[in-house]
Amino acid sequence: MRSVIVGTAGHIDHGKTRLVKALTGIDADRLGEEKRRGITIDIGFAHLELKAPNGEKLELGFIDVPGHERFVRNMLAGVGGIDLLLFVVAANESIKPQTQEHFEICRLLSLRRGITVMTKSDLVDADTLKVVRAELEDFLRGSFLDPATSPIIAVSSREGTGLEELKQALASLAAEIPTKNQDAYFRLPIDRAFTMKGFGTVVTGTMISGGIGKETEVEILPQKLRARVRGVQVHGSACDKAVAGERTALNLAGPGISTDVLARGMVAVDPGLFAPTRLVDVRLSLLRSAKPLQDRARVHFYAHTSEAIADVLLQDRKQIAPGEDAYVQLRLSAPTLLLPQDHFIVRQFSPVVTIGGGIVLDAAPLRQKAEAHLAFLGQLANGSAEQVLAARVARQNGNGLDLARAVSETGWLARTVETLADALAKAGKAVRIDSVLIATAALAELETRTLAEIENFQQQNPLLAGYNKEALRERLGIRGEIFERVLAELARLKKIDISGEQVRTAGRGVVMKDEEVESKQMIEQAFAQAGLRVPALKEVLAGLKIDKGRAQRLVTLLLREKTLVKLGDDLVFHQKALQWLRSSLAEQKSKSQKIDVAKFKDLTGVSRKYAIPLLEYLDREHVTRRVGDERIIL
Repeated sequence: MRSVIVGTAGHIDHGKTRLVKALTGIDADRLGEEKRRGITIDIGFAHLELKAPNGEKLELGFIDVPGHERFVRNMLAGVGGIDLLLFVVAANESIKPQTQEHFEICRLLSLRRGITVMTKSDLVDADTLKVVRAELEDFLRGSFLDPATSPIIAVSSREGTGLEELKQALASLAAEIPTKNQDAYFRLPIDRAFTMKGFGTVVTGTMISGGIGKETEVEILPQKLRARVRGVQVHGSACDKAVAGERTALNLAGPGISTDVLARGMVAVDPGLFAPTRLVDVRLSLLRSAKPLQDRARVHFYAHTSEAIADVLLQDRKQIAPGEDAYVQLRLSAPTLLLPQDHFIVRQFSPVVTIGGGIVLDAAPLRQKAEAHLAFLGQLANGSAEQVLAARVARQNGNGLDLARAVSETGWLARTVETLADALAKAGKAVRIDSVLIATAALAELETRTLAEIENFQQQNPLLAGYNKEALRERLGIRGEIFERVLAELARLKKIDISGEQVRTAGRGVVMKDEEVESKQMIEQAFAQAGLRVPALKEVLAGLKIDKGRAQRLVTLLLREKTLVKLGDDLVFHQKALQWLRSSLAEQKSKSQKIDVAKFKDLTGVSRKYAIPLLEYLDREHVTRRVGDERIIL
């Protein structure tokens, strides 16, 4: 059975709720105050089964919206998820202020199909009905409700005239509406949250994508609450699963899940995929009837069932003129879940009237130069899916784009992102490194930067054998997997050599001047001749002809070559002396397997100043093991 959401729009007291009741038998006014005052205050719901001309069963879910100007914000919470519009105009009043505002809202939301209904036709004569029809034809011409393609039907909800013709038109149009994307991640904007006796917490909404079943985990954004779906209803009937395009109620359970924290404007989604935002890039269309919109102006922002205050940040101008389109960044007063291609409405801050709307382009903006940012938004607005992903990858430069982040930014299924990523890689536009996609040009630029950084380091540090890999990565600010790929490619091209944790340009070794060669020999000789009774390092360096900085780098070089071994800040030994020590302990083991500090001093001829650091070194090297005040020679 195909599910279609039908929404009403029109001025207050033009008979929207009565029309829905006449069609479905259900009174959509559920609030006591609505019944007392005789006006719709909040959105209401009803449903009707019809048969399409081809015999297919159709389930129509009706969303009845308030017409009073004070309740347009409630109207916006209901109109966002509809497939087909019933545009209601009373024959005895014709076009009124909210008729025009509701019409502009529906047009800005890019509704494609609808029926214009002249209600209260029993209150006027035939001539008046013709005049109202002519006014409507002129008003609607060129729009999605153009009379050339969309019917105008006169009805009387009180007498029942025209209702059968309206049902036939509904069935015919509903059958043409494409099925909403069920092969997508689940999203349910919440329009009601309440407690039902015997069930607990219930939320309702019009599902805009995906599907949901019983015993499924969902996440409520922006609160980031997790909940379990205990039960599912579609149009008031229990079922195992609800899908996109259906009016859905979910019975939720979980820690913190109650009507105290759940409210209209929140969204139930598949867990762990998306994040709410306060900053969003959009393409905004300003109505011709609006005043010029200034940079930094404040507006009321509406998307699906959510609303917020937004600051308008214009990208390339100081104001938007009436009737113009522009790329705009909106800074929202509250975190909101938005994805690309979501529609929104903006209303003037004061007085509160509808002034425009548009589509979301990016809900995860990055800081870019103005020209690059505008070019990026143009790619998002006009590019194919592959071009959009390429643009999102390119703006990350050398950081690359995680495929999981690509899902979060676009709302596309993971397999869709994988397919597009493979296509970009095959076309040579990007490179796949594990779960990261990086633009080919960005990777090439990183290779150039990396090689230049290594060369510069070696020029500044000719006495060092190479550049420490981790220090190089941090200097470049590259994530690990991309850094390793860059090094591997440079090594493959024989531009660098990699030795353990050191990298250097290919064929490059330590470059020393004559006085540095002499000084290095002097340092080594000083420690080689000292045996285990070594001088202080700073004393050795003080006797050299070169400056302290170069002398320290020569020591570092000797340590990396393992000619010298450092046991303390100022305590260095020649490796031959330590080899002699190992041999001496091996001989000592044949006499006694144990040795204490006193015996060690006698064996080596060193003072306690050297004995303790040497014994601790031997412990670390697993030559000895300390047991109390003694060491066991291993």
